[in-house]
Amino acid sequence: MLDLSPVVAGGTPAAALRGSLELARHVETLGYHRYWVAEHHNMTGIASAATSVVIGHLAAGTKTIRVGAGGIMLPNHAPLVIAEQFGTLESLFPGRIDLGLGRAPGGDQPAARALRRTLGTSGDDFPGLLEELRGYFRSARPGQAVRAVPGEGLNVPIWLLSSSGFSAQLAGQLGLPFAFAGQFSPQAMVGSCELYRKVFCPSDALSAPYVMVGVNVIAADTDAEARCLATSHLQAFLNMVRGRPGPLPPPIDSMDGQWSPAEEAAVAGNLSASIIGGPETVRGGLESLLVSTQADELIINAMIFDPAARRRSYEIVAQAWDSR
Repeated sequence: MLDLSPVVAGGTPAAALRGSLELARHVETLGYHRYWVAEHHNMTGIASAATSVVIGHLAAGTKTIRVGAGGIMLPNHAPLVIAEQFGTLESLFPGRIDLGLGRAPGGDQPAARALRRTLGTSGDDFPGLLEELRGYFRSARPGQAVRAVPGEGLNVPIWLLSSSGFSAQLAGQLGLPFAFAGQFSPQAMVGSCELYRKVFCPSDALSAPYVMVGVNVIAADTDAEARCLATSHLQAFLNMVRGRPGPLPPPIDSMDGQWSPAEEAAVAGNLSASIIGGPETVRGGLESLLVSTQADELIINAMIFDPAARRRSYEIVAQAWDSR
């Protein structure tokens, strides 16, 4: 599952992070395989900006579930720092840490400037940064001037994340596992997965293609209840379209009258792959997504205001998955 540690209206980042740990413990008991958090900056509705720190918090509070980044935005950081951070995490929690990498800034231009990034870059330096990072995880070479300690010689699985074809092709060429952000970029989902498989070259990391697809799933006991819960995410995305991102709003009865036709189309364009409904609707949606993408794994995002309803949503998804 994917968790952005959402800060709800009237809530605090501290409460959001406590909620993430409670949710991680809950989904661990349900049999979920991974719990990933994502790097976002300058967003008052997301508390996972210090992603490596959050991963350590979650891994320390759970026992078996893999915990990782979905992802770290590598152009924001020196590769050595990320190697040291994830080398430390792998040393503390061996066999449980994943490192998913993206090339977007994870925030707006003011945030990018504050992170000391070159604002003119389009992510074209990502392959070089990736190679430098991977080098720090390899065993040290004779005379190597800079070493990641902890880090060198550790097997930290690296995934490439994408919302377009760039990282799909790079992941395939390098023989790395690939995760596509279908939760906000559904149009390129199927094509990117096909491209990745087409160009895949076996590597020491992976002998065959492996695809994870992200999807929003809002599940409840009835379709009507799920549609109501989903209005929180719809409102939050609408606020982003309007340039006013903020905390996750409480659900409302209907989105009628809340947006213009153009705004509704903009939100729908990003969230059209979302699965919203009761158990049968969710089961059918998951099956259709697996058929269309041929994904090996799904990563589920659920932006739900009420913590109890969010936990229940992940229970329904687990039951739907097991009953396929």
